[in-house]
Amino acid sequence: MKFGIDRLLEDASLRAALKGKRVALVAHPASVTRNLTHSLDALMALDDVNISAAFGPQHGMKGDKQDNMVESRDYTDPAHGIPVFSLYGDQRRPTGQMMSTFDVVLIDLQDLGCRIYTFITTLLYMIEACAADGKEVWVLDRPNPAGRPVEGLTLRRGWESFVGAGPIPMRHGLTLGELGHWFIEHYKLNVRYRVIEMEGYRPDDAPGYGWPLGERTWVNPSPNAPNLWMARAYAGTVMVEGATLSEGRGTTRPLEIFGAADINARDVLNEMERFAPQWLAGCKLREIWFEPTFHKWEGELCHGVQIHCEDPAHYNHEAFKPWRVQALAFKAIRRLYPDYELWREFSYEYVFDKLAIDVINGSPLLREWVDEPDTVAGDLDAITVPDEQAWIAERAKHLIY
Repeated sequence: MKFGIDRLLEDASLRAALKGKRVALVAHPASVTRNLTHSLDALMALDDVNISAAFGPQHGMKGDKQDNMVESRDYTDPAHGIPVFSLYGDQRRPTGQMMSTFDVVLIDLQDLGCRIYTFITTLLYMIEACAADGKEVWVLDRPNPAGRPVEGLTLRRGWESFVGAGPIPMRHGLTLGELGHWFIEHYKLNVRYRVIEMEGYRPDDAPGYGWPLGERTWVNPSPNAPNLWMARAYAGTVMVEGATLSEGRGTTRPLEIFGAADINARDVLNEMERFAPQWLAGCKLREIWFEPTFHKWEGELCHGVQIHCEDPAHYNHEAFKPWRVQALAFKAIRRLYPDYELWREFSYEYVFDKLAIDVINGSPLLREWVDEPDTVAGDLDAITVPDEQAWIAERAKHLIY
């Protein structure tokens, strides 16, 4: 498989349209070539591309910011002497000064296939800015490691945020290049847009389902995205950021696990199995103990659950429903501990007047289902399945691969 960056570097004819233009790059630590050269260094080494600026998304160009909502600053690249602008600092959208530094922007970001992952919002904001300024956008496409499956409620109108770029389900099943096409159509943007497509991308093929297992090295696109298995589980475990439970930050398996010091994970697992066993297909859940070294429950022994989706003996790509698995865990905890302070109250991604769990889900519907004592699994399916089916139909015309 060849990623977009590798095709652009290998094929001078693809680069011909960049001749004589100032080119910017949006990148992060996982923006690397097949031989693990960072895309900025690789592009700067070309004689026929003039890189004039670079941009870093959340966690920074260098990926040095561990937690969410930790801002990065602008700086001058010490090796290349070009400005590196932060799109997660004082500004989330590129300013006029930033836009004045380039004619074409290359976006080379490894995404995780989840609406809440902020790189897709950065993509939208850059496309919108380029549409307004008459600049050109190229996406150097990369795999969606979560593959094609779709899951979760669609974000409701009025719930847009930096973790909610539009009416998209939690697990959207598109590559970044494909998603750009959807943004342009949905928001009716007039912009010059091009995708440097991958070669050999087969998102339906086992065992990687689009991620080239054994061919490409996984590089963390953000500090707590350490492997493919996390990417598969993330559309569910990211919701734990809006809960008082630990999502495993401060451990070596963040966002593959959840737990707390004041729950009995064995009871939670048993209640999950009893309440909706059909939602547990496609993965293996295992009782664990862990002690976070930072973040929620720091230094306290937590009883929890690990979601295993790596072993082909346990993993079924089409059956695995990470969003429902995590929703079920919340429901089990609420049923076992009716008065448990499950929902974390803090400003999430600069939204100050809504609960974090609702910002994450793009509406209060998931939380209301968890908190209502008499709801059953079918009630959540009844509002979610139509959203999923509608998205599958809507996205079909934007599929490149």
